[in-house]
Amino acid sequence: MFSYRHAFHAGNHADVLKHTTLIAVLRHMTQKDTALNVFDTHAGAGLYRLDGDYAQTSGEAANGYLLLVDALAKAAGNAKPKAETHPALQDYLDLVASFNTGASHKVYPGSPFIIHRLLQGRDRDRLKLFELHPTDAKTLSANIAQLDAGRLITVLREDGFEGLKKFLPPPSRRALVLCDPSYELKSDYGRVADMMTDAVKRFATGTYMVWYPIIPRPEAHDLPRKLKTLANREGRPWLHATLTVKSSKLGTDDAGEVVRPGLPASGVFVINPPHTLKATLTGALSQAADLLAQAKNKGFEVETGG
Repeated sequence: MFSYRHAFHAGNHADVLKHTTLIAVLRHMTQKDTALNVFDTHAGAGLYRLDGDYAQTSGEAANGYLLLVDALAKAAGNAKPKAETHPALQDYLDLVASFNTGASHKVYPGSPFIIHRLLQGRDRDRLKLFELHPTDAKTLSANIAQLDAGRLITVLREDGFEGLKKFLPPPSRRALVLCDPSYELKSDYGRVADMMTDAVKRFATGTYMVWYPIIPRPEAHDLPRKLKTLANREGRPWLHATLTVKSSKLGTDDAGEVVRPGLPASGVFVINPPHTLKATLTGALSQAADLLAQAKNKGFEVETGG
């Protein structure tokens, strides 16, 4: 149950999708002065070292955040005219870069630190972070303590699926819930759907963002359909975006051994999204798909309804 560590995957193409979306959603929601409550149901460790053992073992950031940085740097140095970086993608890159010094790219912020950065200066806002993994929860608490954020941030060492219930609806009637479990257990898919069903019934006007992997597993393909059914049944608008960077088919190496492709794609489903989000993600993911593509079947999709 406790084997998953996001440190192996920090900065990969799924993080590009998830964090670009998260930043765009929060940029819109923080335009209002009314107090905002943000909940991260699976917060992880908060900060990650891209030059550390975990990230170096997987090398996934090299095909995600670091690949974007490298590709855009090369484009900027090319004498031929190039399309400018999409503002939402640039916003994501600038925010991650702000956690580093100079031209280094050694630190990658997880969702807790991205959210905190966007809530700075908003004294009435509150951020609640759930993390059940004992090691990551301890690291998260230590990382958050360095921020001296006072009452803004609360770290809860408990199951986010269940822990969220007691906070909905929030007093301010404004909230963003981010749910991105590891999906290491097949039961996570069902628990996400159950949590969202309960949350929307408790607080229909909240904004809910779910990240999920797109892999050859029935539960992964059923989840967005269940969330779409939920939103339509409750009469809530929704947005579904996916980013594909490579094929999901098995391959073989030079020795003829079967090679698994790793995560080929991922998606985000947002209930009650900002009205600006579709246009923002359409432009940003179009560029991201081109820059991150590892196969001919690269692509993205942004669908809305409700």
